[in-house]
Amino acid sequence: MTAVTPRVISLANQKGGVGKTTTAINLGTALAAIGEHVLIVDLDPQGNASTGLGIYPKDRRHSTYDVLTRQVPVRDAIQETAVPRLHIVPSTMDLSGFELEIANERDRAYRLRDTLASLNNVGEGAVQYSYVLIDCPPSLNLVTVNAMAASHSILVPLQCEFFALEGLSQLLKTVEQVKTALNPGLSIHGVVLTMFDARNNLSGQVVADVRSFMGEKVYETIIPRNVRISEAPSHGKPVLLYDLKCTGSQAYVRLASEIIQRERGLRAA
Repeated sequence: MTAVTPRVISLANQKGGVGKTTTAINLGTALAAIGEHVLIVDLDPQGNASTGLGIYPKDRRHSTYDVLTRQVPVRDAIQETAVPRLHIVPSTMDLSGFELEIANERDRAYRLRDTLASLNNVGEGAVQYSYVLIDCPPSLNLVTVNAMAASHSILVPLQCEFFALEGLSQLLKTVEQVKTALNPGLSIHGVVLTMFDARNNLSGQVVADVRSFMGEKVYETIIPRNVRISEAPSHGKPVLLYDLKCTGSQAYVRLASEIIQRERGLRAA
């Protein structure tokens, strides 16, 4: 069996509370729902993506820390979720000490890239992942650099708030630095606007400003501020399982479709 090379996309933003983990969970669920095999790599020591998919701390046999420190191969750390075709490598608080532990190692920026290189080199009948979604921590540290060095592209969740563009500019500079020094093939896949409130004039202005600044890189799909999206993680479920018909779920389904269309365009180019 010929190994498929999965598309590796990091969800990154150094600001917290922008919907990054929520987007990772629900985009992964939407991609899985339309037939893709998806692996989420939880790189946030808080482990919210893991909890949001029903993988609680007591159930995490191995973690991304174990993988990055080479205690276990990535396949041994993968756990199934309640969503068919959606798996996760969970995170634990151990990951918060990773940067200090390997600060002097020559390959410190490539730990994740090297382990993901063997992800689909497995025996007959094993899952071949078509997408790997990396949920980055809300900081631009060595863990985030590992994610960017391992990725084909970056997906940027951006909250519709006043300082959105300021944070985006800083992130774009980091992406360019990683591209120059570590990963020449890295690109911005797109910017997804989150927590949009149609009743708020500021939200509309932020959308206009970001589209003016980033052009076609901004996805057409906008994720609304939605109570059901906020409730779902407390039940250990993606919002698509919690309430498929709500506006938040439908937005993530559209986003998944839009991302696949972009991927087809990238492959055809």
